[in-house]
Amino acid sequence: MLFFGLTVQAAGSGGINAPDQRDKPYLVLVSIDGFRWDYQDLYNTPALDRIAANGIRADAMIPVFPTLTFPNHYSIATGLYPANHGLIGNRFPSQDRSRFYSLYDRESVQDGSWYGGEPVWVAAERNGMVSAAYYFVGTEAAVNGVPMTWWHAFDASVPGLSRVDQALAWLAMPTEQRPHLITLYFEDVDSATHQYGPGSPQSIAAIERVDSYLDKLMAGISELPVAQDVYLVVVSDHGQSGVNRDAQPLILDQLANLDGLTVVDHGTAAYLYFPEPDRQRAEEIHDTINASWGQGKAILSSDAPDEWHLTETAGFADIIVQADPGFLVFSSRQEAGKASPGDHGWAPGFQDMHGIFLARGPGLPKGVRIPPIEVVDVYPLLMEVLGLPISTAIDGDPSLLPGLLVEYPKVRILGKKK
Repeated sequence: MLFFGLTVQAAGSGGINAPDQRDKPYLVLVSIDGFRWDYQDLYNTPALDRIAANGIRADAMIPVFPTLTFPNHYSIATGLYPANHGLIGNRFPSQDRSRFYSLYDRESVQDGSWYGGEPVWVAAERNGMVSAAYYFVGTEAAVNGVPMTWWHAFDASVPGLSRVDQALAWLAMPTEQRPHLITLYFEDVDSATHQYGPGSPQSIAAIERVDSYLDKLMAGISELPVAQDVYLVVVSDHGQSGVNRDAQPLILDQLANLDGLTVVDHGTAAYLYFPEPDRQRAEEIHDTINASWGQGKAILSSDAPDEWHLTETAGFADIIVQADPGFLVFSSRQEAGKASPGDHGWAPGFQDMHGIFLARGPGLPKGVRIPPIEVVDVYPLLMEVLGLPISTAIDGDPSLLPGLLVEYPKVRILGKKK
């Protein structure tokens, strides 16, 4: 496991909180990958239930397109749709096709040039506020040239409880060095549900295990001197759903000539990138697929639904082959061998793709249930809690969640009168 600490650069905090940041609240942002909107009600989650009883809970959190881990996490962090922050998939080529971003490639993950917008930790560091991450998409890169003070390169072998221990250790640091923003990420639920399917004993065990991580986190926070000044925000990037194993997936290379194309397979969708614009060939492939397939649809990027927020200049695939819920599509029979019983990546409007949002803290009401929000709506709350100005354009609603905040004695919440 790589560990980097106290990254001292002029662009960041240098590991020391500026004097005007030291009385600000503390924020722990926790992501539970693949935690569907209804899991809390279906399974035993006492820690999440306590957060809801002592804070706010959204009925669901609606992901951005595509409903994949990297785009959605980075939308949470920036308040931007993928078209505006640049992370348009887990894997995708650059617009000029000269480079390729992949969640499996350490070099690209740590290359700040792929990431747009201003993630909350960059805003914190740029304003002289120490930040720390035990995983979250984008935290390994120096986005806009600004690194986090403390961060870890992703390593799935690190136990969840060890990640919690480190977060608590950060909160116990001296005031000058103590991070005001900490991110935590747990992949247990996503991994188990991919491998065994939603509702499987293994998936349920993972849900309860992650809830126990939250229990330890909250118990540890309660014993710290700063306990009354800590906000806890819990999110997920997307939900999960089962695959119809009785249905045969669509195999693209049996229908169309894919020579020269870059195809990114996700099972629930396939993304076709042309080496250069070729509208005629794109329409031919599009029409061929749609004439032969009744379990999904091929969509030209320029014709994508408005609610997907695609733009022609953002570099999305020329053709998006989107399967209907439960069905799959692959570029080849070989790729189809990678199908799993549980998945995500279906369209954001499919309810099983929706995730969770919960938050508690000294300036939030208790036991409040709110309607569904979008992932881009989280960022304004994070910034408001930390008392940081939003200095770039965002897509999230700037008043939706911050409007729930009330005053508390420790610090004036940004934008509200004493």
